[in-house]
Amino acid sequence: QVQLVESGGGLGQAGDSLRLSCVASGRTFSMLGMGWFRQAPGKARVFVATIIRNGGNTAYADSLKGRFTVSKDNAKSTVNLQMNSLKPEDTAIYYCAADLTFRVLATTRSDQYNYWGQGTQVTVST
Repeated sequence: QVQLVESGGGLGQAGDSLRLSCVASGRTFSMLGMGWFRQAPGKARVFVATIIRNGGNTAYADSLKGRFTVSKDNAKSTVNLQMNSLKPEDTAIYYCAADLTFRVLATTRSDQYNYWGQGTQVTVST
């Protein structure tokens, strides 16, 4: 079992920055690929960003490239999502997820993640 706990969400204004963190336990963190997804009110959960076990490959939703940065600290069992230049459309619940499979390239598919956190709310006002 892998437990994931997100933090860092909150209320911001357009143009602000927020940093989300997700701490994992239950497995050796360096053996986990990690992803971030988000779900806006009334919409399906969608891919945001992902990073493979050793941090050597990342992927982002096209619309978020250049504003969001994912990073992985294996020593702290933490994956971070730095979100800059926030927009109201970034309002959503953000989930981190863990992928047990070894991959050379990070996966953007939610069905390939084995464990999920409870989510953290991010609200961006105009």
